[in-house]
Amino acid sequence: MPIYQAPVTDFRFLINEVLDSSQRGALPSAENADDEIVDAVLTEAAKFCESVLQPINATGDTEGCRFENGEVRTPSGFGQAYEAYCEAGWPGLTSDPEFGGQGLPLYLGLAMAEMVTASNTSWGMYPALSHGAWSLIHRHGSEEQKSLFLPNMISGQWTGTMNLTESHCGTDLGLIRSRAEPDDDGRYRISGAKIWISAGEHDLAENIIHLVLARLPDAPEGTRGISLFIVPKFNVNGDGSLGERNGVQCAGIDHKMGIKGSATCEIIFDNAVGYLVGEPHRGLHYMFTMMNAARLETGIQGLGLASVAYQNAVEFARERLQGRSLDGPKFPNKPADPIIVHPDVRRMLMISRAFIEGARGIGLWTALKLECEHFHPDEAIRTQAGHWVALMTPIIKAWFTDMGFEVTNHGVQVHGGAGYILDTGVEQFVRDARITKIYEGTNGIQALDLVGRKLVAANGETVKSFFDEAEGLLADIGDDESMSEFTAPLSSTLERLKSTTGWVYQHMAKNPLEAGAASTDYLHLFALTAMAWSWTLQARAARQGLDNGAMGESFYNNKLITARFFMQRMLPDTEGLMARIMAGSESMMAMEADDF
Repeated sequence: MPIYQAPVTDFRFLINEVLDSSQRGALPSAENADDEIVDAVLTEAAKFCESVLQPINATGDTEGCRFENGEVRTPSGFGQAYEAYCEAGWPGLTSDPEFGGQGLPLYLGLAMAEMVTASNTSWGMYPALSHGAWSLIHRHGSEEQKSLFLPNMISGQWTGTMNLTESHCGTDLGLIRSRAEPDDDGRYRISGAKIWISAGEHDLAENIIHLVLARLPDAPEGTRGISLFIVPKFNVNGDGSLGERNGVQCAGIDHKMGIKGSATCEIIFDNAVGYLVGEPHRGLHYMFTMMNAARLETGIQGLGLASVAYQNAVEFARERLQGRSLDGPKFPNKPADPIIVHPDVRRMLMISRAFIEGARGIGLWTALKLECEHFHPDEAIRTQAGHWVALMTPIIKAWFTDMGFEVTNHGVQVHGGAGYILDTGVEQFVRDARITKIYEGTNGIQALDLVGRKLVAANGETVKSFFDEAEGLLADIGDDESMSEFTAPLSSTLERLKSTTGWVYQHMAKNPLEAGAASTDYLHLFALTAMAWSWTLQARAARQGLDNGAMGESFYNNKLITARFFMQRMLPDTEGLMARIMAGSESMMAMEADDF
């Protein structure tokens, strides 16, 4: 059976020694997040994930969800785990205290999200969708809607979903057909069908609050004619109590390659009562609040699955005896050496570790920026943070999930034949990770968003937010010779990214196909450069940490070793990516469609 140990020490290091302390300290959440509280949250979250969620992960995969007479039954143990989760107050960890939340920093929420998804990705889908739903209502809902829905959503008593996709259209939401008819009481009647609705029906909570995109009778065509509605499974009375069943039914659940414990539903709305969110025809704009949160969450799913796959690969590589080390036996008293002595096994483990720890740094930094965007008292910092979050959202979603899938495959490869066997449990990580590259906007769409929108957004200020951060780090380090093995490759790759960015910008203005042809490689180039920045930050903190020893000498030395591996063995891929981008679109688009 697989194991999982939450990376609490690494979270402590990143939060206490890497994150920008000046920005952390200026946030309102800092009042409730001293070192003792942060440590307690990380420790208790780790215990919950290791002892409650991880043991039922395989059960969820084996049993899956059951659809019985219009109701969905979640796998054994899921309900008890959700009850324990709510009793401990985890749903409200980062939520607004005005509605019952604890108001703790978003980077703690991100750490919790990684631990949850690493220990049980399917189970984690239920609270993750709810978090996005209440965040949208909190940001765009009326005061009456907030009072009516948020307290029970933040407590976990009610869960939430987002309903976008219809059977005839996927990402092209301008084609949706669901309708909303005004009612005499100021509410609306929603009719239509939505597919692939994660957590759309289940037995974990007493009510489910659906956020539904639909068209009003006078709506213009396309995405400009979409409005957003709150549609509860059970109607909600004015005092917050539950009324009669709304016109919302689950027509069935999908049988999937992975995340089998997560109910993926077809939801039918039949004259269901709905509440308009914000202004008519602005639904897609509002929904992006939840979609962007879901994209960041999906990226963290890739990271979490990579983390648990890596841990199990390391455990197996230490125990599996096969062959002898190329430079002579390391364990002569055993019949063979453990496979961790072999360079190719080390290659896979080091790629995995370098990705996980570097990406974790980017993720936590982005969570801090997200909080700064909304709550920092300095307007200039709020603006800059917003640019960073907008830029990093497609990168985190796409690259973290691309690499998450690669690392889970490395985990199977390290196990060899044992990894292909169901009983070992590690092949589940591959199956669970595969969807992360697809849902919440495929990774190809994220790459197009980066190239087609983010490069030109805010007159270049969005993309500049990263260059300013990276150049600021290099300036702070200056000519410190002990850091040159990290700063030199970062500086070179930064210039490579700038040059490529200029090339892409110029060529896509002449031919839009160039943007599409370059997009995925460009996103990977940008992601690797961001990883170089993350590893340089961590290497600097590790060098400083060796002087005070808070995490222990071996911890800091291993950080430097991993940073060095990334710079020498992974970052050089940027040269090939640049060459592919500048090869242009001609060879990619030359063949006629019928000739494929």
